[in-house]
Amino acid sequence: MAMALLPACVAAAAVSDTVRIKDIGRFGGWRDNMLVGYGVATGLAGTGDSARSRSTRQSIANVLSQFDVVIPPDQVQSRNVAVVMITATLPPFARNGDRLDVTVTSMGDARSLLGGVLLMTPLKGPDGRIYALAQGALSVGGYKYDVNGNVVQKNHPTVGVVPGGASVEVAVGTDLMQGGQLEFVLTDPDYTTANRIAASVNATLSGGLAVASDAATVKITVPEEYRQNMVSFITRVESLNVQPDRRARVVVNERTGTVVAGGDVTISRVTVSHGDLRVSVVTDYLVSQPLLVRGTGAGVRTEVVPQTRVGVTESGGEAVQLGVGSTVADLVQALNRIKVSPRDMIAILQGIKAAGALRAELIIQ
Repeated sequence: MAMALLPACVAAAAVSDTVRIKDIGRFGGWRDNMLVGYGVATGLAGTGDSARSRSTRQSIANVLSQFDVVIPPDQVQSRNVAVVMITATLPPFARNGDRLDVTVTSMGDARSLLGGVLLMTPLKGPDGRIYALAQGALSVGGYKYDVNGNVVQKNHPTVGVVPGGASVEVAVGTDLMQGGQLEFVLTDPDYTTANRIAASVNATLSGGLAVASDAATVKITVPEEYRQNMVSFITRVESLNVQPDRRARVVVNERTGTVVAGGDVTISRVTVSHGDLRVSVVTDYLVSQPLLVRGTGAGVRTEVVPQTRVGVTESGGEAVQLGVGSTVADLVQALNRIKVSPRDMIAILQGIKAAGALRAELIIQ
């Protein structure tokens, strides 16, 4: 019975490794666009830019001049205003009236944007055109209060967001088809995966429509009957299943002591010897206090005498031996049995990689 169930388990594992084509890449021309703007946030409770910020004074004067209020910049003394930069992402196929979330960051010396309101600000693209207008109340997930040198702060109060605070004014069109072809771009370029995508498309849509031009791009010819119905064709292509090829990688985070590796990352025959050397230095401070009696001379005083002890403890080294075909998971289990710390485990993996026994790319973050 166990032998009969084994092929079914292997087949189930193979099916589980397949993913949709749309989950491992995108079509050429499908991209986000960055928007940026310069504006003014008002309504701050005395936590805005100080009078030293000339750009803030000039910006306030410019805003007031639009309402026929003319004030010289050097006469502006408000601390309820801060100059800010606004950023947003314009998605593909954006239409007039769509709402975008915007991020607002302080440019001057404002202490906090809490309670502020962003005045209407145009958001421009790299070509200098205005694509959206942003305005609204700021949502700041923190605060900062400073009174008489005492500071109480939570999170980062000089950055805020305006959910749905920008309105798209210029629609963005996206032309996916160029010369009768679609280009599918892989997020993680790989020749094997690109070839499997082309094979999957050709097996489902007969006619040899797809060809992998390089490790990152698969060119797909759109049949004549689908050129007036691109949505249906793209839906069929991106819903196809393919098994992506994975590169052997081990990711190490030295700050947190985390090691992440695929279960199939193998290690050549290797022996690891791990020892532990501990050096402790302890200093005790002894105080010599003279007797307080009459006639004590002027040179007699209290003396602090340090007493330092150095101790060295070296535990016996323990060895771990792995045979041919062992994986990183086997190594981690063996090291856990001899109670190796995560940071020592990272050092061991680096040593195994330097010895040429780790058959994977070691990525240290």
